[in-house]
Amino acid sequence: MKLYKYVLSGLLVLNLTACDKELDLQPAQSISEELALSTDANVKSVLLGAYDALAQDGLFGGNTLRDAELLGADGELRWVGTFEGPRDVFNHSMIAGNYEAENMWVDAYETINICNNVLEAIEVVNEEDRDQVRGEALFIRGMAYFQLARFYGQVYEAGGGNTQPGVPIVVRPTRGIDESSQVSRNSVEECYTQILNDLNEAKSLLPDENGVQAGKFTAAALLARVYLQMGRYAEARDNANEVINSGLFSLLPNYADIWNNDDNTSEDIYAVQISSQDFGEATMTVFFSVPAFGGRDGDIEIEQKHLDLYDPSDERLALFFEANGGIMYSGKWREQYRNMPIIRLAEMYLIRAECNARLGTSTGASVDDDYNAVHTRAGLTSKTGVTLDDILLERRLELAHEGHRIHDIKRLKGSADGLPYDDNQLLYPIPAREIEANKNLQQNPGY
Repeated sequence: MKLYKYVLSGLLVLNLTACDKELDLQPAQSISEELALSTDANVKSVLLGAYDALAQDGLFGGNTLRDAELLGADGELRWVGTFEGPRDVFNHSMIAGNYEAENMWVDAYETINICNNVLEAIEVVNEEDRDQVRGEALFIRGMAYFQLARFYGQVYEAGGGNTQPGVPIVVRPTRGIDESSQVSRNSVEECYTQILNDLNEAKSLLPDENGVQAGKFTAAALLARVYLQMGRYAEARDNANEVINSGLFSLLPNYADIWNNDDNTSEDIYAVQISSQDFGEATMTVFFSVPAFGGRDGDIEIEQKHLDLYDPSDERLALFFEANGGIMYSGKWREQYRNMPIIRLAEMYLIRAECNARLGTSTGASVDDDYNAVHTRAGLTSKTGVTLDDILLERRLELAHEGHRIHDIKRLKGSADGLPYDDNQLLYPIPAREIEANKNLQQNPGY
């Protein structure tokens, strides 16, 4: 099943985007929120629009996944494209007018505003469907806020006060610009509290299975990811354990079969649904692939430093492909018009393994068993006495070029291109147009 666009212009006014007078004109194709949110069917259509907004290129259509890899490249990949925005991300030379930072901000708050409209109109939804619709809107909102918090705010420090600026939290729909739109940035702690509240409530409301849309275990999987980022290992472990034990997902026998598919596989917990009508948003293929397969110009090259991390017999190494005179590219994003896996079961095994290793526990399985479930699937010999370093390397190889790199560098307090994990150059700037429009927004240092 594919999710289609539902254009409801009257609902997409953003509280945090600059407005010129001309842009305040009512679009001829728009409808009022009273009509758009007046029936059960209409609210459900708006909810589908929230999924579509989540899949815009500024969010999980690909750009933020790409930029997480560019920010944490550290000599393992190289940007050679002509687009200025991602080039400056890669070179850690962004300015406040960087298009990628602006695009994510706009797309994320558009998505959040759609969710807020759905939540505001929840009483219109048929009672038997109300919990599910609310749960899906909360899941999407939590997912958008998690991405915002990680790119614009300094890393969450386990055990710290986390008073550093995050992003503004807006939980009511915006249908016009007034003084109340001049919101300030909430702290990182407040952002993560909101994210956890949204996702935990979503988990309690959603059905176990829900097609390609979010279900209970989709929310649990995202919670596992969030708790891992926060260093709350017991909660991360337990949520990953729930997903694995649900029986709804299974690892594919062949690693290459995860990628470049028209439909979700048994390993996909959440994937962005792509069709030919949506190709403009599938930007991982645009930038990671080459023209022969529907990509642009081979903008992101995989360097030998990354390839050297793999055992020669590792099937994940064999997925990289050669083009343009011997240059290597990621085979994960080779074909156009293919679904984009966002959360996979393999990640849950590695989260459970890492957390059990850190805590000295064996919840769900032993550390060795979880590690080897992923390791041997790649064609490698099983190991005993698996260490935390083994797990972290396995995670790096298994999840390479899927949008995790800079976030793992930050939570593990590493460095990228000589910059320490908390360097301001590893943050997106708050977009200049937002600073200009909202006197209460604080810019990140250095911009």
